[in-house]
Amino acid sequence: MAQKELEKHFKELLVNYKVSRGNAGIDILKNTWKFAKLAHIGQKRLTGDPYASHSLAVAAILFSWKLDLPSIVAGFLHDTIEDGGAASKDIIGEFGEEVNRLVEGVTKVSNVRLRGSQDEEFIENLRKMFLAMAKDLRVVLIKLADRLHNMQTLYALPKDKQLRIARETLEVFAPLAERLGMGEVKAELDDLSFPYVYPEAYKKVKKLSIFHYKKAEEHIKKMKRNLLSKLATNGIEAKIDGRKKHLYSLWTKLERPEIRWEFGKVHDIVALRILVKTIPLCYSALGIVHNFYKPVPTIGVSDFIAQPKPNGYRSIHTKVFGPRGRIVEVQIRTFKMHEESEYGIASHWAYSEAKTRGKDDYFLEKVGVKASDDKLSWIKQLAEWQNEISDSKEFFRAIKFDALSSRNFVFSPNGDVYDLPAGATPVDYAYAVHTQLGSYIKGAKVDGKVVPLNYKLKSGQVVEIIKSKNPHPPRSDWLNFVVTNVARREIEKYLRKN
Repeated sequence: MAQKELEKHFKELLVNYKVSRGNAGIDILKNTWKFAKLAHIGQKRLTGDPYASHSLAVAAILFSWKLDLPSIVAGFLHDTIEDGGAASKDIIGEFGEEVNRLVEGVTKVSNVRLRGSQDEEFIENLRKMFLAMAKDLRVVLIKLADRLHNMQTLYALPKDKQLRIARETLEVFAPLAERLGMGEVKAELDDLSFPYVYPEAYKKVKKLSIFHYKKAEEHIKKMKRNLLSKLATNGIEAKIDGRKKHLYSLWTKLERPEIRWEFGKVHDIVALRILVKTIPLCYSALGIVHNFYKPVPTIGVSDFIAQPKPNGYRSIHTKVFGPRGRIVEVQIRTFKMHEESEYGIASHWAYSEAKTRGKDDYFLEKVGVKASDDKLSWIKQLAEWQNEISDSKEFFRAIKFDALSSRNFVFSPNGDVYDLPAGATPVDYAYAVHTQLGSYIKGAKVDGKVVPLNYKLKSGQVVEIIKSKNPHPPRSDWLNFVVTNVARREIEKYLRKN
């Protein structure tokens, strides 16, 4: 990328910033760009581009995620100390303490290297990263933007580095994005990693999916035309898109034992997404969808508006019989919910900046950009683990199999949502509800049917613990199947005492 083209991209960022946020901050961005170019003068990336092209790309990603001005400035400067010619005092002098703290935080978490699942240095670097997260979440958001652009240019690196960085991304950074509610970022990181980590599987699913994507898109086009007309007739202004399932997500679904590469069993290979202005209109739209396309009775509706996922995700999902009897997933949400599903927890800083621009609390709550403390509860839990868990292997197990594993969302009989890692059992659920409940486990029901205590829960299920009258000690064999850190620690704590 020539310098002239680079300047053109920077001017585009300035124009977009000015349109959405006004003139405040424009001069700061200009000074930051000059500083970044000077700090990286003469440096090139392995792609052959000037090093500052990476700084600009990271800043542009952070702007697109709606991060605040200090985060965007830190995005420009994130490599200026570690890989450039700048020092902390230079950044403090030019941009202040807050920006410097963010840059130094990113520098500290940049040392995460995946060497082996139990490698001491890797685990200690994970500790540093989660500690930085607990102090200021923006540090990790900047790191995610840095990783996203590095993955987009991974082709330029030697093969051994490509594999290591792609595996890091799949195992640490993509799950982290998902926990932060940044679904689109997670999907992009997955898809960028896929061809490097599983090249043969990538070629297979890419080749076989072409026909099925095309077929599904034809059905979706017909449904889109029909529904736009029906919604308009009922006075509902809506935007309808077809969303193709990302390749990595499609592959993991095809690999499930109940699917076994039968594409017809993947109902969301292309999903229909309906966007409307308000929450009441979401339910009105659902009624219209069900009036013209009958819902699949055995699958039902997942209402993540009434019961949001713990990472903040909100939407209604329904599966209906589309053209020629094909089962199609329809997702219904407001425009604001759609934005939140892309930017996740970053909307917290959109809220802060909106407030400084004079929007009142009522308006901000109405449009839904204020971050809930519940979304950050798992980050607070990570911070507590830093102090509680001294053993590196135990800490790694807690991180990999609890904090960063795939998630399931199960319901209590009262409708409360619990966020559990994949593979979690009724015993894990009991300890998630309350640590004391583990002492009263007599049995468990899932969707009204009695199941063994080692039963692996699936998303959307209703879990009920059958309680004993009196408390009793946990059984040692529960350690063979529990996966959450809280369940394992409570059971082990009791066994050590007794």
